[in-house]
Amino acid sequence: MRFSAPRSPSTSPERGQFRGRSSYGLFTDSESAPSDHEVESDLESVESSTSSDSRLQLSDLRIRRNVQKPSVSRSRTDAEMRYIEDTIAAIRLRTRHQDPYEKWEQETRKDAFRTAKKTLTESQTRWHDEREKARAADLERLAALHAQQRAEVQGYLQQLRQQQQNEEKRLREDWKARDQQLWKRIESGISLEQDKARKKLEEEQRIRQEAEMRRRLEEEKRRMEEEKRKKEEEEAQRQREEKARREAEEKQKQEEEEKARLERQKQAIQRNEIGLSTANEDWRNYRAMLHRLKTETMKVVKENKQLKKEWGELRRQITPKIGQLTNDDQSIRRITMQVIQVFKPSDAPRPPVIYHALLSSLAKAIISQAETEVTAEVRTAEPLSKVTVNLLENLDGFPPVFFARLVQRVGSWAIPVILPGTDHDGRPWKDNAEAMKVMGYRKGATGEETETTAEYCSRIAGIMRVYFHILKFRPMKGPLWAMFQTPRYWVWFSRMVGGQHRALLESPAAAYLIHTALDVMGSYAMDIWGLQWIKILSLVYQGATEGVTTAHGERLLIGGASAEGKSARVRVQLEIERIMANVHPATIAAQQPTLFS
Repeated sequence: MRFSAPRSPSTSPERGQFRGRSSYGLFTDSESAPSDHEVESDLESVESSTSSDSRLQLSDLRIRRNVQKPSVSRSRTDAEMRYIEDTIAAIRLRTRHQDPYEKWEQETRKDAFRTAKKTLTESQTRWHDEREKARAADLERLAALHAQQRAEVQGYLQQLRQQQQNEEKRLREDWKARDQQLWKRIESGISLEQDKARKKLEEEQRIRQEAEMRRRLEEEKRRMEEEKRKKEEEEAQRQREEKARREAEEKQKQEEEEKARLERQKQAIQRNEIGLSTANEDWRNYRAMLHRLKTETMKVVKENKQLKKEWGELRRQITPKIGQLTNDDQSIRRITMQVIQVFKPSDAPRPPVIYHALLSSLAKAIISQAETEVTAEVRTAEPLSKVTVNLLENLDGFPPVFFARLVQRVGSWAIPVILPGTDHDGRPWKDNAEAMKVMGYRKGATGEETETTAEYCSRIAGIMRVYFHILKFRPMKGPLWAMFQTPRYWVWFSRMVGGQHRALLESPAAAYLIHTALDVMGSYAMDIWGLQWIKILSLVYQGATEGVTTAHGERLLIGGASAEGKSARVRVQLEIERIMANVHPATIAAQQPTLFS
């Protein structure tokens, strides 16, 4: 491919004039011939310089020099030497001369080459870009065409596969149906053969079993006859031995019962002599007295209209007087005398049935006052207990009636004892509701549900506070009835703590009542029993703090784990610490080491 380079707009330089030279290549006389040294230096400069701007090459110069240089054997003339020198000078001048036109021509050619190269590069770039875009468009077109063709081929293949799958499914179902029919015929044939074989085996087995059964029946019959004979002999021997054993046990039992009866009789005589009884005996006696009071006294009064009317009028005179009680001696004496006048009028004595009915009403009124007033304000227990002590001294038959009513309202806590499973007559409780009623539980504030544990504990604690105050007072006319004497305080604590009954001590009511008893006469008991009372307090303190170990190895805390029991247990602990704080240290040191030492 040919490119034409435009010429430069600059004007072409003019060629210089060459130096004049002899027509014959000989120097003039005025010119001196160059020396050999100059000729040699000219040759070296010709050889070392570049001849790109000259059209005469170094090889031509050397050839010319070799042609013009005479041989060594031949002598040179002066004209020849001048010719040679002139030629060398001309060559040197030509090689060193730079022609402006040629230089301009060379630069123009270079500019044209660069311009052509740039134009070629740009044209090639555009050509390559166009070719690349065309190739990309062809590739996209081919890719779309291939995608379309691939989709068509895949759709066709999918149709073929679906047809193949449908055909395979149909053939598989046909094969499966054929296989099922074949196996069904095979199993039917096998079943027929098995039935035949089973029937044959069953028949053979039946024959063997019948023969075996006959043999076993004969052997069983012989064995049973033998066992029956041996059993009859053993039974006869056993009956003889059992009869002898029963006779011996009966005799021993009779002897033990007689011995126990005599021991109980002896203990009963001794207890009667000193006025003591067991907790269970106290419970049965006062439950029986309460039963007689309801059936023999109150029932008779309520069934007779005249007696009921008279009893009602007198009862309404007693109840307000108990409610008007205040904590001053004059009020206590006045109310005591008014109540005594109701029971012992000056004109004529009361009929016995009315008298005993009024005793029951009086006891009920005092206990009701303790339930309401003492539960709300503990200080009201003292005047109420003083009136009660005066009445116990002056009213015949009132102490057992009052204690029977006390047992009715607080249950077995007045004794105290674990509630037995039967009543005084041996009749078991009908249900849990009856047992709770016997223990002193009443209806709650709403009158529908049973009162809560806190309500129950507070109520019976108020009643028992009056009882403990009664035990604390010294009567004026001599000792009171046995259940209201001061030693009953010791008996109550010994039965409560000494028995270590889990059902008794772990009840929250136990902690409430122990705290009430200690609050009323804990310090007073210290003055009476001294070191023995400290031992009781030590045992109670241990049960209220770290717990005591029962005879069965069980850990027992007074009041149990309920919230009411915990709070009452803390009050017991604080009350014992208050009592012991007032005891002289020498008194504590005189006894065996306890929790207080």
